[in-house]
Amino acid sequence: MDFLAQLQRAERKNQSMLCVGLDPEPTKFPGTMRGEPARIFDFCARIVDATKDLVIAFKPQIAYFAAHRAEDQLELLMAHIRRVAPEVPVILDAKRGDIGSTAEQYAREAFERYQADAVTVSPFMGFDSIEPYLRYPGKGVIVLCRTSNPGGSDWQFQRLADVDGQPRLFEHLARLAQTDWNRNGQLGLVVGATFPAEIERVRQLAPTLPLLIPGVGAQGGDAVATVKAGWRPDAPIVVNSSRAVLYASAGDDFATAARRVAMETRDLLNSARSTV
Repeated sequence: MDFLAQLQRAERKNQSMLCVGLDPEPTKFPGTMRGEPARIFDFCARIVDATKDLVIAFKPQIAYFAAHRAEDQLELLMAHIRRVAPEVPVILDAKRGDIGSTAEQYAREAFERYQADAVTVSPFMGFDSIEPYLRYPGKGVIVLCRTSNPGGSDWQFQRLADVDGQPRLFEHLARLAQTDWNRNGQLGLVVGATFPAEIERVRQLAPTLPLLIPGVGAQGGDAVATVKAGWRPDAPIVVNSSRAVLYASAGDDFATAARRVAMETRDLLNSARSTV
């Protein structure tokens, strides 16, 4: 089953557009786990177990594991998700962006070592930095387009004088991802929840692509505006929330609290969908 079909199945089964981002920071862990990098797997697995029936996807951020020499725990976590939630796709948030043999190795890391269903990539070096990932049939490749950080405008809002209509860079990327670059139907786009007008514009230019939308929760993105701008019946959105779910409680009830916040967020997103 390809990545888009996986998303659509998980969306229907769990009645969800919510993605839980797994960004483990040991200094924020609860109770006896606090400050213990060796407990990264334990913490994340508890979050997964508590929310697996509420999400469209999980999204581990690789830097949070690598910084603590916890890549082996990431491998264990990926295997755990496949075991307890086999119908929930996993997006490896790596934002890789290189060319040639280096890109081939990054693709191998994501899809062979970690067995991810999709990976985030940077398009700054052009299509040949993305093509090696497309050699893995059915895997999702989610391209940074209009990111949630304020500094993204430094590049993404610049107009391209030598392209018809002088589109902004993020608009040009959305068109390429929908058309020329999407040779096997594997591409998706990252668009930040902090910019609902740009989500709507990207959806106009890329009407069939799945959108990964970070920024809801701690970053202040509006969940209702996000759904209205991006969701379409045949093109899922994957609305990510990380810190608001992971650290909903600093006590031993952290998993129960994470479930509560995830359920509230899922239901809020679903209520917004009814108005689209």
